[in-house]
Amino acid sequence: MIERSLNSVTANSAYCRPYVKRGHGQRATPSSRRGQADIRGNEKAIVKAKRNTSRDIPTQVKNRDLVERRRSQIVDAAVGMFLQKGFHRTTTRQIAQAAGISNGLLYEYVSTKEDILYLVCEAIHAEMQRAVTDALARPANGAHPLAAVIRQYFLVCHRMGDHILLIYQETQALSAKWRKIVLENEIRITGLFAQALSDLVQRGVLPVLDRRALELIAHNISVLGHMWAFRRWFLAGRYTIDEYIRFQTDIILNLCREPGSCAGNLTEAACRNAVCTDTNY
Repeated sequence: MIERSLNSVTANSAYCRPYVKRGHGQRATPSSRRGQADIRGNEKAIVKAKRNTSRDIPTQVKNRDLVERRRSQIVDAAVGMFLQKGFHRTTTRQIAQAAGISNGLLYEYVSTKEDILYLVCEAIHAEMQRAVTDALARPANGAHPLAAVIRQYFLVCHRMGDHILLIYQETQALSAKWRKIVLENEIRITGLFAQALSDLVQRGVLPVLDRRALELIAHNISVLGHMWAFRRWFLAGRYTIDEYIRFQTDIILNLCREPGSCAGNLTEAACRNAVCTDTNY
């Protein structure tokens, strides 16, 4: 049943349709203009969220590069310990031992175990932001531009699957202050997808989407990346990461279609029966 469903999605894939840039004379709809205003509002929230970084966590060390390297070492060790024993049953001494440093040295870079959990969250969000920003800046090389963004984001979710799983399990252990910042960072990442979608609409690569549709598609991208991490116990035995990216990208690009539209000049029947062979994504 799953295989038939996925084959059906592929047959109706957005990759089977060429994307055509609109003429410069086409005007955005009122709803799309409202969407642009909302995106600009999100950008302000993103800038505000960026101010809340690990620099807010006190450290006795003045060398910022050393702080980042040592905290990365602590985070990598903590992820394994937290997943194995749980946040509350893991001690800072155990984390320090796993990181290959003394407990006293650990406290030169963090003040509490909660600081470490927040640093795990920040490491995920920083890596995701780098991947999405880099994908947006690079030429698509024949692939659909949105597909390139999705791929890089999903690959980060693949590499940092343990980190993501941990956040889903343990974020409630954070104080209200850090939990608020983590959620702001989540919105920041989703905002990157919303901005990418908005830019592609303006360039004519995607059809005009109203604000609510654009926002929901951005959240879909975000959550589908996470799904590879928290359902990998099932998915990894049935799909490679490349297959997962391919199927999910098909679904996302189909969500971006104009209602009732199909692949360029193809009829609906032809589109349903098309076999998409484009693997350049």
